[in-house]
Amino acid sequence: MNTPAAETDVDDDLVRRLIRLQHPDLEGPLTLVANGWDNVVYRLGEDLSVRLPRRRAAAGLIVNEQRWLPVLAGHVEVPLPVPVRTGVPGEGYPWPWTIAPWFEGRPAADVPPSGRSGLAVPLAGFMTGLHRPAPPDAPRNPVRGVPLAARDQVVRQRLSSIPRSAGLLPLWERLAALPPWQGPALWLHGDPHPGNLLIGGDGLAAVLDFGDLTGGDPATDLAAAWLVFDEDAREVFRSGVDADETTWERARGWALVMGTALAAHSADNPGMAAVGDHVLHQVTLP
Repeated sequence: MNTPAAETDVDDDLVRRLIRLQHPDLEGPLTLVANGWDNVVYRLGEDLSVRLPRRRAAAGLIVNEQRWLPVLAGHVEVPLPVPVRTGVPGEGYPWPWTIAPWFEGRPAADVPPSGRSGLAVPLAGFMTGLHRPAPPDAPRNPVRGVPLAARDQVVRQRLSSIPRSAGLLPLWERLAALPPWQGPALWLHGDPHPGNLLIGGDGLAAVLDFGDLTGGDPATDLAAAWLVFDEDAREVFRSGVDADETTWERARGWALVMGTALAAHSADNPGMAAVGDHVLHQVTLP
């Protein structure tokens, strides 16, 4: 399955007109850098980025980022894409949009897993700072932070469609049957795959894309242990987070949830397909 089709056309001319109309003091050269599942991202000049939803489902997510990223940035030491300006519908474009800082670096997805070990300590620190009780009005997300059993049907469907998933169903059944999180709903990034982590130098330059931001089971984010790392770096990451054995095993389950999604839905994105392959192998290791 491929990336969902855009529900509105976003091109250089539209973005330029939106900026000129709503934030003329920020006009500058535009460079398209990403056209993903939910958003189109441009670099604006040297220091800024522009993020515009390409599907209606993403419009509410960008509002969540605008509301909550300024709050969450105060809890972590890693740079976040806190909005510099916000945009509203206009020029035929129907949804809110954001201007945020531009961070120099390289997506961790573009680096082999063996080269990501320098992220283990700072990513553990980021999650430790982020994972604090979320308020009652935190964004709701039906597919992140929930009990693993709530994802059972969709994971089974994905496994049945992935040829290389032989033997993973018994593992999933064991993990999905684990006791659910009993603590308070904690703030979650919600989508901690290596495409959302930016490497600068040897460390973590920024954490990106908070569209799945929600409150719930911290095991959701701890799935990064399998999404991002190999065995050795995974142990370093684990030593930096507060996770009992059951939470750690639920995190393995969440890695399966996300890994099957990447493996089943990235036919037109070789980089993300490779992440999916990596995860489906890593979750089988001791």
